[in-house]
Amino acid sequence: MINSVAAPAPPRVLGRRLLPLQIAMGLQGMLLWLPIEKLFMTQIGFDAASVGVMAAAYAAVVPLLEVPSGILADRWSRRWVMILACLALMASSLVGGLSSNVITYVVAAMILGIYFALSSGTVDSIVYDTVLEETGSSELYERWIGRVRTVESAALVVSALVGGVLAEYTSARFTYFVTIPLVGLAIIGFLWFDEPQLHKAAERVSLASHVALTFRTMIREPAVLRVLLLVATVALLSQAVFEFGPLWLVALAAPAVLYGPYWAALVSTLGLGGLIVGKLHLDRRWMLAVVVVLPLAAALVMTWTRSLSVVIAAQVVLALLLAIIGIHAGKLLHDAVPSAIRAGVSSGAGTLSWMLFLPFSLVFGWVARENGVNWSGWMLAGAVVVVGVLLIVSIRAARKDAVALADEAARAEQAVGVTGPSEELACRQLVELVADYLDGLLPQNVMADVEEHLAGCDGCTVYLSQIRQTMTELRRLATSA
Repeated sequence: MINSVAAPAPPRVLGRRLLPLQIAMGLQGMLLWLPIEKLFMTQIGFDAASVGVMAAAYAAVVPLLEVPSGILADRWSRRWVMILACLALMASSLVGGLSSNVITYVVAAMILGIYFALSSGTVDSIVYDTVLEETGSSELYERWIGRVRTVESAALVVSALVGGVLAEYTSARFTYFVTIPLVGLAIIGFLWFDEPQLHKAAERVSLASHVALTFRTMIREPAVLRVLLLVATVALLSQAVFEFGPLWLVALAAPAVLYGPYWAALVSTLGLGGLIVGKLHLDRRWMLAVVVVLPLAAALVMTWTRSLSVVIAAQVVLALLLAIIGIHAGKLLHDAVPSAIRAGVSSGAGTLSWMLFLPFSLVFGWVARENGVNWSGWMLAGAVVVVGVLLIVSIRAARKDAVALADEAARAEQAVGVTGPSEELACRQLVELVADYLDGLLPQNVMADVEEHLAGCDGCTVYLSQIRQTMTELRRLATSA
């Protein structure tokens, strides 16, 4: 008989395990050049149109690498992929600091695109699998990814304030060089982190089969595709706010000292959204209506106002609501896919967002140059409408899926005659045994323990179903190859 663990890991244990990851994300977020980037870019020759070209340059790099990097994270190590992302960010900061013209800075932006590709979806997958591995359920995912985002946001706030002051008393260029050692320290945190192994629990398959399954899941599974579009559109809109939001300040001739506090307020929404998303109930109609209407109102305000304070307030509200929607949409996406392809599918959402952002940024830059930045606000408003529709549809569909799953679990419990096991197999132990369980290789007494645990654990039941679906698809692909 396998030794049992009476209950899932308490928050204290989960917190200890995620602490190195939070430290690493905090150090990685110390980008001292970020709040004054647009100011520095204007100093070396950028205008509104060339800013759009620069954004399009790294948006063109990311789609080429994002899904491959996600598959690499699933097959190799998500922790080491994040270390590679740190190295890319350090290289981008170095080239950016050395830039004296538009072309050189575009090269730095393209290296930054490699960082985005490597990190996109990886941290979310790490947190989701850690929570699932420790607790047997994804129920605490929003809370813990929110805490990770809060740490990251706090680091960005500090770096925004420090970066603005540092640029004021030294130079904007100097902030790029100071960033490099801070990001380098994040590598130590990632090396310290105990990476979850759920993505390696499934049967090892060929690279071709893994790639095929990842793309088939994204393209042919309606539930996945629906949420994928939501995640991509939210990411597009959030990126547009952070990328082009400072142009409103440039147009209104804001003083250089204001850029630091402005950027601090903007990035603080990532942490604030992470703190409050777990306390919101987006399945309630009135809460859903608030989350949909408020960002639309904020985007519309940006189309006409000439007040600097109103513009900043509108951007902060819009960024906060997008942070909340993005975290919830991420949970819906992770719930819909198995761990073996989680980072790949999540990176696919990032790839789609960058593919949409490429033409969006070019058109946005052209509209801002020809008609003024306020007219570009209408593009933000249109994107908000699309996000609202996709969010409503996705939440309704998720509610129906949850009801169906609960009914299925109730029927299974009634059929087995289980009213609650007195002694449970640990969720982490089941993960280690799932492959042998599906192949029928477990001893009879261990098999009974596994089935008893599955009867009383919805999280492991969902996980087993995902693994079974993955293995079925892989065998079908191998047969047809």
